[in-house]
Amino acid sequence: MNNLGFPKEFLWGGALAANQCEGAYLEGGKGLSNVDLCPAGENRFNVMLGNIKELKPLVNESYPSHEAIDFYHKFKEDIALFAEMGFKCLRISIAWSRIFPNGDDKDPNEEGLKFYDEVFDEMIKHNIEPVVTICHFDLPVALIENYGGWTNRKLVGFYENYATTLFKRYKDKVKYWMSFNEINMLLHLPFMGAGIRFKEGENPTEVKYQAAHHELMASALATKALKEIIPNAMMGCMLAAGAVYPYSCNPEDVQRAMEIERENYLFIDVQAKGKYPGYGKRFFRENNINIKMEDGDLEILKNNTVDYIGFSYYSSRCASVDPALLTDGNVFATVKNPYLKASEWGWQIDPMGLRITCNQLYDRYEKPLFIVENGLGAVDKVEEDGQIIDDYRIEYLREHIKEMKEAILDGVDLIGYTPWGCIDLVSASTGEMKKRYGFIYVDKDDKGNGTLERKKKKSFYWYKKVIGSNGEEI
Repeated sequence: MNNLGFPKEFLWGGALAANQCEGAYLEGGKGLSNVDLCPAGENRFNVMLGNIKELKPLVNESYPSHEAIDFYHKFKEDIALFAEMGFKCLRISIAWSRIFPNGDDKDPNEEGLKFYDEVFDEMIKHNIEPVVTICHFDLPVALIENYGGWTNRKLVGFYENYATTLFKRYKDKVKYWMSFNEINMLLHLPFMGAGIRFKEGENPTEVKYQAAHHELMASALATKALKEIIPNAMMGCMLAAGAVYPYSCNPEDVQRAMEIERENYLFIDVQAKGKYPGYGKRFFRENNINIKMEDGDLEILKNNTVDYIGFSYYSSRCASVDPALLTDGNVFATVKNPYLKASEWGWQIDPMGLRITCNQLYDRYEKPLFIVENGLGAVDKVEEDGQIIDDYRIEYLREHIKEMKEAILDGVDLIGYTPWGCIDLVSASTGEMKKRYGFIYVDKDDKGNGTLERKKKKSFYWYKKVIGSNGEEI
């Protein structure tokens, strides 16, 4: 009750994803994955939606993620830089197709397992706790080609085998796990989130929620396996979060904001509470959605809930029943909030929204929260003397950290903070390199030119002080 700041054991760190930083997309026995097929440029969004005919890279498209920032070969150098900042943890993901190139292979790829052994060993050497996402949009292409992605129930078993393989291999190295990255994203980017390509005559909404049920089952079975293999480990879920404000006090706007929030909460309600909520059942009934379940599914969901709630927060959203007010903002359509500024990419900047989101999630689930993504994508300029003065990023993060502290004072149990893209990487939403998030600059441009040299930005030294003072010096 007397603690007025961040807990002593608070996990300060940063976050990365395999498909956005590793590169080496076909090295070491790795198979092709869905995210390897998402090009930069005007076709990217279409592909992420599922409008893709050929499940292979095309010669007339650009795929920056194929090399990315070459973390695959440079991880020791990068982890040393994270250690210099004082990271207590590092959130990374494992590429499913590095471990099982086709997703349904009988035996895992030893070279892929060995790579992550080396990454974890390097982190542990520097006293950095691994926080591991089992599936960060990485789905082996063979599972899409042969089974239809997550629309097929068989993927539950393939994922369970994959997760179990990881738990057995890394049981002495990894304590914090997350089953799926931004699980609610499959509603908005179905190919990226679940490997879905719609067939003619299908009910797209039903297809997406059927795939979601399979992912929720896979998450529950992975949680069960984790508790059996590593009893002291923690399993988290992961939500693309952000408070949704009604644009006005018109009750219809308030209702619309609640409906949008519930669309996202449904997944976490199942993972954290162990059951489909009443509002979800009503939505299924009224929209002709018939989810096929097997005997015992509901019991498995009920008995295998997550230990903590991981979530990303970049901005809040605003809702109105007036369609004329809608604008773009990240993947989510939103109404422009007149009280907020926006980033160069139109994402509304709302630090207080992080405090509000923390309180909403903690009130709803009463489980520890872990902010596993937060950050500002911006164009960074290298000055003539080599400096990168990213005061705008420092300001963004500083204001969000202030609100995290307020949330803790509100009584929220917050266990860690891993800002997104702690080293520059390929943007998930646009496929660009120029949209940078990191404390560390990587010399590479959108056309693939550059030395891949790492340079410390001004924010590197700032964040080092933040961590060193446990959030007191911001």
